[in-house]
Amino acid sequence: MSTRQKRQSRFSGLIVPFLSVLVLGYFAYHAQTGRYSIHTQEEMDQEALRLQFVLKDLQAQRITLEKRVAQLTSGTLEKDALDEIARGQLGYAASDELVILY
Repeated sequence: MSTRQKRQSRFSGLIVPFLSVLVLGYFAYHAQTGRYSIHTQEEMDQEALRLQFVLKDLQAQRITLEKRVAQLTSGTLEKDALDEIARGQLGYAASDELVILY
């Protein structure tokens, strides 16, 4: 029975460190340029701040609209006042009425 021995290559000891450097380089590259990189984190923070201001503006508009709707509930507004508002803002008029704008 004969035994074969492999000759040791100079590069066989460098395979694992080379693969480790490649994996480390991959993650370092994507940490700089990826979707959730260091630079895009700053942009996302600025976008979040802008959206908070938009949210506050929309909440203020909603409160205003809720107050206007609350005024239209029955019992708080008489029919003639509602009729006057509808005629003024919507331009509503019956077919047999004469409208005089001043």
